[in-house]
Amino acid sequence: MSRIKEFNLPDLGEGLTEGEILAWLVKVGDVIELNQPIVEVETAKAAVEIPAKWAGEVRSIFHPEGSTVEVGTPIIAIDTDPGAGPVPESTTSAATSDLPTPSAASLAAVQVAPPEGMVEPGLIGGVTPGGRTAVLVGYGPRTTPAKRRPRKPPTPTPTPTPARADHGVVVGDKNLPVTAKPAPQVHDRPRVGGPVLAKPPVRKVAKDLGVDLAALVGSGPLGSITREDVQRAVAGSTAVAEPLAAAVTSGASFGADREQRIPVKGVRRLTAENMSRSAFTAPHVTEFLTVDVTRTMKALDRLRGRREWRDVRVSPLLLVAKAVLLAVRRHPMVNSTWAGDEIVVKEYVNLGIAAATERGLIVPNIKDAGRLTLRELADALTGLVQTAKAGKTSPADMSGGTLTITNVGVFGVDTGTPILPPGESAILAFGAVRELPWVHKGKVRPRQVTTLGLSFDHRIIDGELGSKFLRDIGDFLADPEAALLAWT
Repeated sequence: MSRIKEFNLPDLGEGLTEGEILAWLVKVGDVIELNQPIVEVETAKAAVEIPAKWAGEVRSIFHPEGSTVEVGTPIIAIDTDPGAGPVPESTTSAATSDLPTPSAASLAAVQVAPPEGMVEPGLIGGVTPGGRTAVLVGYGPRTTPAKRRPRKPPTPTPTPTPARADHGVVVGDKNLPVTAKPAPQVHDRPRVGGPVLAKPPVRKVAKDLGVDLAALVGSGPLGSITREDVQRAVAGSTAVAEPLAAAVTSGASFGADREQRIPVKGVRRLTAENMSRSAFTAPHVTEFLTVDVTRTMKALDRLRGRREWRDVRVSPLLLVAKAVLLAVRRHPMVNSTWAGDEIVVKEYVNLGIAAATERGLIVPNIKDAGRLTLRELADALTGLVQTAKAGKTSPADMSGGTLTITNVGVFGVDTGTPILPPGESAILAFGAVRELPWVHKGKVRPRQVTTLGLSFDHRIIDGELGSKFLRDIGDFLADPEAALLAWT
């Protein structure tokens, strides 16, 4: 068997067919261990680290960072027995780290196989049908003399033409012609540098008409610019010179050099496809509810003060998540999927939490969140957020969601009309908590207030069900301790 093993991009699940190489964690010549992370790959769902299938020495890296590679394509070659001495030339001839290597489909047999033994077919240096050894196309011996492409003769630089008001506007070293009347007769003593000679009324006319006096050659005494010079400049360059003069004067420019183009791929592409499909297939309805959450904020303060909770990250999102989970128990139809001829009601809640990352919006979910205690739910939320921020969320963590919360309040936003993740029937937007004047016990007092926005699939959830579900969430947040005693 060959010492050189080619590692193919593995199937990362969920029907994914390709991945983008974000970063190589090893380089040619490194000695690696079994299951050591060697490359970070971004799929349409997440960025994942792929471990080594074999221990050994890295002999070749086939695709540079930023390449998009299909599943099953070789990405790295590993020498599984680096201590056995030099690898035969035919086996290593194709191993190079500086040049990107084509996929396995582009390998061709051009050298004789090593006499000391067979190697696995399909690998670099492997025997192909016919008894020859596979190397990379384009790196075999050249049979014809190399030819150099003839150089183009240098293009002569045109001699710049002096700028004149009736010939156009000078941009750089090029004169832009415009339709104009014959040039005015230049005075025997034209202005050369120094201040522009023009009377105050002429300067005002030029300013009003947007004419740059420094670009004109005057016909008045001592080369001064007259009102007629300004008028001729305007009349002769109305179509072209005036807009260009304004652009040059203001420094404004519009074009591709001031545009940014961001490739739509990976997580961003999948999000766009999912949101478009959801928005135009599920009939969305959104309802809003403004809630006094002063007691929720006080309950969180008491929770943080308890000894067993001092090392736990506690945020309002924790009690919002608990409110949603308890409301689902009272209204299980909300946690369901439209399946055409039937509605699938889930007895488990995989609670999704929308997270903004550098690679785009992702929605990882907490599996079977309804079975967790409040402390377990807090730990799960903390782990989910930390993993998402680190870009380590796996595809499995983002699949199978049944109900989602999007916390737009962290951005200072009051609420929104969120779009349903595909396959889900409801999503809750949790807005910012603000201190506002509120009628409490018959008096206007400052209270902590937030606004909830619930979007739902009207094929499954009608107005009554959606309203009751949202009301129960609001009731919990208005008095969480009483709701916990009454509902559990």
